[in-house]
Amino acid sequence: MSAETAVRLPSIAFLGAGSMARAILSGLLQPGVVVDGGIRATNRSAANAAELDALDGVTACATESDAAANRRAVVGAKIVVVAVKPAMVPDLLREIADALEPGTLVVSVAAGVTVATFESLLPSSVAVIRSMPNTPAVVGRAVTGVSAGTRSSDADLALAVALFETVGDVLVVPESQLDALSTISGSGPAYVFLLIEELTRTAVRKGFTPEQAALMVQGTFRGASELLAASDVDPAELRRRVTSPKGTTERAIAVLQEADLAGLFDRATDAALARARELAAGA
Repeated sequence: MSAETAVRLPSIAFLGAGSMARAILSGLLQPGVVVDGGIRATNRSAANAAELDALDGVTACATESDAAANRRAVVGAKIVVVAVKPAMVPDLLREIADALEPGTLVVSVAAGVTVATFESLLPSSVAVIRSMPNTPAVVGRAVTGVSAGTRSSDADLALAVALFETVGDVLVVPESQLDALSTISGSGPAYVFLLIEELTRTAVRKGFTPEQAALMVQGTFRGASELLAASDVDPAELRRRVTSPKGTTERAIAVLQEADLAGLFDRATDAALARARELAAGA
């Protein structure tokens, strides 16, 4: 990435440094991304904070050894990423509320915590964006949904999009769609891993060793995904190209379609959506 096309972001503070925050951090530290004013991070554990502090461009401290760490981290930060566990969010917001500077953009990656909750606990001079990244962020292949708050501007939204584009693709959706998005892209990697698990077991039952089965199945999923990414046609057309009339694949596809995969995925994602709503209601 050339200097002319470098992504430039203002100073950022991460509150909470679990796997998702670390994935986003890795995106910010790649060549071609410039964070003016640097990156700060807080974490409960001193050992984890020390690991983060060793990264170039990151200043980290632990809340277990510095009770004011979160408040100090947000002073002067233009973007504050709230990445603690959802149950910890309200107390954290109360803790930092009066330390945030007017115009700060607070970005939530806390699943199930609404924009309304954030806005009710933060000053009116602070904008909120809610996000839903997924785990492929770790390898720079995330799909992240972002939703504007009632106080956020187009510039705030663009800033959040630029932040998450460092780890993959971004969809801007209304907050009312964010839970539904989570049932597709958020939970989606688990669906893919389940399919890989089951097809691998099938290969073993066909007489292949576990190593051979893993090579076949994982290579096939990777290859099919890369073929789709490189193609200018949709997956239905790619499937048709593999499915010769009256051939072996056609027989297998017929069995899969008899299982009503469309209905199965509808029911599975509906169940996930119902649970997301329960969690949002505190159940």
